[in-house]
Amino acid sequence: MAIFGRRSQPKLDFYTLLLEHSEKVYEAYNLMVKSLKKNDKNGYQKVVTYEREADDLRRILIDKLNKTLITPFDREDIYTLSRAVDDIIDALKSTVEELEVFNLEPTEDLIKMVSLLENGTLEIRDALKNLKHYPGVAMEHAKRAKATENQMNHLYLESLARVFDDSANTPGYMMKIREVYRHLNRSADRCDDAANVISDIIIKTS
Repeated sequence: MAIFGRRSQPKLDFYTLLLEHSEKVYEAYNLMVKSLKKNDKNGYQKVVTYEREADDLRRILIDKLNKTLITPFDREDIYTLSRAVDDIIDALKSTVEELEVFNLEPTEDLIKMVSLLENGTLEIRDALKNLKHYPGVAMEHAKRAKATENQMNHLYLESLARVFDDSANTPGYMMKIREVYRHLNRSADRCDDAANVISDIIIKTS
């Protein structure tokens, strides 16, 4: 049967498209943690490549979203969720750029912050992996992802305090490292945004 002059379409598997996107984001944070621990500048560039690949995955998802009439849940939620997930990796790209432009070496606090976000993106990935068939499990992962924001806020403030309390740090260094930490703190907010959308989807579809 034609609908508005177009044939009815089968449901595209947006669950898989969202999962693939979240997997790329998690892989980027996983690589960044390893690169920071080894102070591997080549690893930084691979992270940037992952960010570009994540952008393409989101473009594909949006393209398919614009071309289909049938979605498994609210199309606005699909769009908002993909944007929130993409914002997480955009913040990581900004971190890489600032480390290079400011010529900053990794700090223990920086590694802790990125590791925390790695865990947060893992929870987002696992939430999306279970969203279709096990929404209760997905909800638990979403709750854990939301905890990233509070944990990051505490770590962010503690890290800034250590920077400002160290008399050996120059004002220039303090401004530069604060900017890096700020982007990571904002990335945790995006984890929270993505987790909220996942929770909303589960409630709407249950």
